[in-house]
Amino acid sequence: MATAKKTTKKSSKKQTLVIVESPAKAKTIEKYLGSGYTVRASMGHLIDLPKSRIAIDVDHGFQPEYITVRGRSAMLKELQKEAKKADIVLLASDNDREGEAIAYHLRNAFEDKTDASISRIVFNEITPVAIKAAVKQPQEIDEFKVNAQKARRVLDRLVGYNLSPLLWKKVKNGLSAGRVQSVALRLICEREKEVEEFIPEEFWTLETEFSKKRVNFGAQLILYKGEKVDLKTQAEVDAIIEQIRGAECVVTDIKTQERTLKPKAPFTTSKLQQAAANRLGFTSRKTMQVAQQLYEGVAIGSNRVGLITYMRTDSTRISDTAINDVREWLSANYPDQLPEKPIVYTVGAKAQDAHEAIRPTYTKYTPDYVKEYLTKDQHRLYQLIWEAFVSSQMNSAKSCTVSIDISAGDAVFRASAGKITEKGFYHVIKLLSSKEEVSGSIPSLEKGDVLEPKEFKPEQHFTQGPSRYTDASIVKTLEEKGIGRPSTYAPIISVLLDRYYINRANKQLVPTQLGRMINDILVESFPDVINENFTADVETKLDGVAEGQIEWPKMMSDFYFPFKNHLDKIMESLESVKGSMDEVSDEKCEKCGRPMLKKLGRFGRFLACSGFPECRNTKSIPLAKCPRCGGDVVERKSKGRGKSFFGCTNYPTCDFLTHFKPINAKCPQCGQFMVEKYDKKHGSFKSCINPDCNYLHTIDDEE
Repeated sequence: MATAKKTTKKSSKKQTLVIVESPAKAKTIEKYLGSGYTVRASMGHLIDLPKSRIAIDVDHGFQPEYITVRGRSAMLKELQKEAKKADIVLLASDNDREGEAIAYHLRNAFEDKTDASISRIVFNEITPVAIKAAVKQPQEIDEFKVNAQKARRVLDRLVGYNLSPLLWKKVKNGLSAGRVQSVALRLICEREKEVEEFIPEEFWTLETEFSKKRVNFGAQLILYKGEKVDLKTQAEVDAIIEQIRGAECVVTDIKTQERTLKPKAPFTTSKLQQAAANRLGFTSRKTMQVAQQLYEGVAIGSNRVGLITYMRTDSTRISDTAINDVREWLSANYPDQLPEKPIVYTVGAKAQDAHEAIRPTYTKYTPDYVKEYLTKDQHRLYQLIWEAFVSSQMNSAKSCTVSIDISAGDAVFRASAGKITEKGFYHVIKLLSSKEEVSGSIPSLEKGDVLEPKEFKPEQHFTQGPSRYTDASIVKTLEEKGIGRPSTYAPIISVLLDRYYINRANKQLVPTQLGRMINDILVESFPDVINENFTADVETKLDGVAEGQIEWPKMMSDFYFPFKNHLDKIMESLESVKGSMDEVSDEKCEKCGRPMLKKLGRFGRFLACSGFPECRNTKSIPLAKCPRCGGDVVERKSKGRGKSFFGCTNYPTCDFLTHFKPINAKCPQCGQFMVEKYDKKHGSFKSCINPDCNYLHTIDDEE
């Protein structure tokens, strides 16, 4: 039967269907493969668990009940139709566990619809060489990888679909909880508690400005009467100044220290997210979105090119082909900075090492060369990746630091200055700041030189407490604790933001009142599950499943039955807190006259009529009076990205808006309302909304 079908095809040349995940990737790959190949996109999972029920048979080996995803049946039928026309079907979904599961489900959906041979192909980069090599090496689907994905999916479903009803019953309808996200929420809540409980302590520093050869420079007090200084009050500083005032200031020691600065390894997913957050201000979600675009392919002139390798990886390994490519480029452009042998970086113990590090596919595509073809964000991220990779295979840099000790009576001051003496790998890092190249300036001095003190500069400080998590620091912590995997770091943050369990304020992650309440309930009720050690242990076991060393149904059984038994007890014993977050406001409902309640919703607090369900009136909580028309200023969300802004309720008659949040305070200078702002100079501060008023109030003012 199979032979008869294939002899009816119009062309004797075999027709190959390649299925990838995204249309952009399909477009790039189809150009590389040419005639005889049709490339289609599945757009992610077509077959998955239903959303409406738990769909796990806990009594029969925890087998999941898969269905065609709602709204995706037309896509699946179209791919089955294409598969029926093909001689060969190559499943080219991403080379990770999710991708393996997508390939597995597509194979099962195609097997009785076509006589074509069905195989799996994988690649780490979208280049002609890599794609053509993959096509020549089809392989079987990795059932162990599929089982690992299945185990993660089942476990997350068992936790989420059992914890969420608890929250519905005890807290508020529509809430949800997840195995990994809840642990991340716990970390953020615990850090917030540390921030709130921290009590700043006063301390002082003393700098003296010296002069030599008409060059002024500062030096910091480091020793007094032979001991390290620990100045708690201004009185202590004033006493030292009084004691050393008029004393001869002599250079007593000069030290020069040379350091070798080794290049860093090319990026893993977490390191890329951290670098993009710290240096570009990108959120983790934005970093992965832009990286996906660079990976799938960008039009460079008349060619479509995948500019970077796969962006979900925990390995720093580099292929021999890539090493040869970058060394050839360095030989032509920076021959003096090329090490004798390639630099090999140690792969972390927890790394799966399924992929290379994130790197450019072609070193010759420098950031300057591709700039005109990329968006601003694409170019900045590509530059970060390109520089990290190329610099990782270059010579070390060298720096020189000079420290000068100056004695004045019983006090010793120290001045330091440093500079890069050999740039090494810094030759290709354009984002290097001037502070890293040169720090401080000291005139040429010798031991015994007498200096003239120009001015004493005492300064009050307060100890800084722990910092709130940012995208960069939470990803770093998750990686260090073994929570999640490269593919989950960005979604973890996004889910917490989407559920309104946390907010992002001045790039910091702050738990909401709702998030804290959810965290308290989950941590108190399920300390063994909402726990970083449990979550990290799960990741280790999933790795064991992927390697064929652990049977996943037993893993589920060991966890689920004790968990469900405990959950049932909590469901009966936990006291409900429904309605405890509602507050009666001073406002009356303009529709029925009943009092309005302050309620907590998905996007924060809002006003709702206490007569619900008879009266369903709701509105935003006024934050201030509009400076233009006297109306109410309320929080709103932009349609596209859901970002907060603050506008007048009389819109469109009044078009006043601001992106800064109003606070419950009036400007002491002009009487208009104040807003929260943040910049590097002042940190967090309060400023008047009136553009003609220059009043601002910093945290230091409050001290």
